Amino acid sequence: MKPLIMPFALILAATTAQACETVTLGDLTIEHAWSKATIGADRPAVFYVEISNRGATDDALVGISTPAAGMPMLHETVVKDGVASMPHSMTIPVPAGQAVQLAPGGYHGMLMGLSAALKAGDRFPMTLTFEKAGKVTVNVDVLPLRAEGPDCLDAGQ
Repeated sequence: MKPLIMPFALILAATTAQACETVTLGDLTIEHAWSKATIGADRPAVFYVEISNRGATDDALVGISTPAAGMPMLHETVVKDGVASMPHSMTIPVPAGQAVQLAPGGYHGMLMGLSAALKAGDRFPMTLTFEKAGKVTVNVDVLPLRAEGPDCLDAGQ
């Protein structure tokens, strides 16, 4: 039984660490791309990521696409008079010299029309389209339904 524990532990560690990968596109750094497992394919999923702009020019995230969902959209959680809503966002500003997080309670990607339920440990590609920098594809790791983010966010990576 002991020989099986180590490979299983390495698989779990790799799954968590993958959401910590970093991709660059010009002055933009895209990292910590993750989603949560879903109950079924008929329920929407979420997409979270951190985007840093090291340049001197503002940019904006203007779209997302993935083969994992038929209708991926950018949304923002807005609370007004104690009522939360998630209106569609045409763009998400990525100001020069700043970082923007798509995270629970704020901007996020909404993935509707899933091609299959997302299971913890799954991975799927997401193409981000920026107004100035263009397109880049990142790998999105699916974490457990109750996850609050990849472990690397806790470690300050």
